[in-house]
Amino acid sequence: MPISGNLGGFIKPGFNPLGPQTEEFLYEIYSWGRNNLDGELGLGDMVNRSSPVQIGALATWTEISAGNALSLAAKSDGTLWSWGNNNAGQLGLGDTSDRSSPVQVGALTNWLNLSAGGYHSLALKTDGTLWAWGNNGGGRLGDGTTTFRSSPVQIGALTTWTKIAAGQDHSLAVADGKLYAWGENTQGQLGQGNTTNYSSPVQVGALTNWIETAAGKQFSLAIKTDGTLWSWGNNDYGQLGLNTFGYFNKRSSPVQVGALTAWAKVTAGREQSLAIKTDGTLWAWGNGASGRLGLGNTTSYSSPVQVGALTTWANISSTGAFCLAVKTDGTLWSWGENTYGQLGRTGLGNSPVQIGSLTTWGKASAGENFSLGAQL
Repeated sequence: MPISGNLGGFIKPGFNPLGPQTEEFLYEIYSWGRNNLDGELGLGDMVNRSSPVQIGALATWTEISAGNALSLAAKSDGTLWSWGNNNAGQLGLGDTSDRSSPVQVGALTNWLNLSAGGYHSLALKTDGTLWAWGNNGGGRLGDGTTTFRSSPVQIGALTTWTKIAAGQDHSLAVADGKLYAWGENTQGQLGQGNTTNYSSPVQVGALTNWIETAAGKQFSLAIKTDGTLWSWGNNDYGQLGLNTFGYFNKRSSPVQVGALTAWAKVTAGREQSLAIKTDGTLWAWGNGASGRLGLGNTTSYSSPVQVGALTTWANISSTGAFCLAVKTDGTLWSWGENTYGQLGRTGLGNSPVQIGSLTTWGKASAGENFSLGAQL
């Protein structure tokens, strides 16, 4: 699933990313792809779209996250909004009714970062607290129970959470440089050296140098401060990047992917992994069906392979069997499965193809069969 963090990618003219960040990015949000069952596009109907359509008319959004069939978004006033499938309360609205338009979650104005999973949601507040709601099978909410929650509940008492990632059935988060995991663990995706489920956050190892993490379908990825990349969990299609395939090659503890120290961003999809290096190059591995790796074929790879030769990739997102990416020039690209128009264009694609011609995209988030995009 997509990693959570500050909006990035497009660098606004005159903006110095190394200087004091006194300017806030404000976005319009767009959606496209599957919409005929749950209204996850937020357009007030249940009609699929094959190209981006703006959700409402506001340009005050700051954060987006697409899950299995649900969407989360935050505004500049700190309010949290949700729409789409709500069969387990994953919209956080106190009920289990689907919504086809954005609805505010409670009345609070201190929401910061969001991560929509399979059927559960995670969010961070500006005070550093962690909150969860929705399906709690296997303890994926982290509240010490397996009780489904239709409203946000605080996870533990820490106020130092910085990164969150909601997977299909498990969760990952970083606090004080420590990596924590909880939820279902049938494939060792919690990194605990076993296959035991945990209903509360459990630290992965003893290190305090984790900075990025991503949760996919029964597997996990994470990056350390030294730029090394690590993986664990299910490895049926080589999605761990360890040059092995198959059930018997899964890992229940973190294993380093290669020896490089230049990894910057990572995303975990259904059975594929993608990452961006500090030099702006894009890499992919795992299940290649439907061309989701962007390598011009449908071959599966068990080690990272560079996608093209460009060095201008800024952000990457994958949840289902397709991928979205934003370049440093603000263009938006897609590839992989396109059954419902989730690529934002017609036709299939096993290599990155630009969506439209705009150069003002700041972020994109890929759901299971639909997409969200943030545009200046």
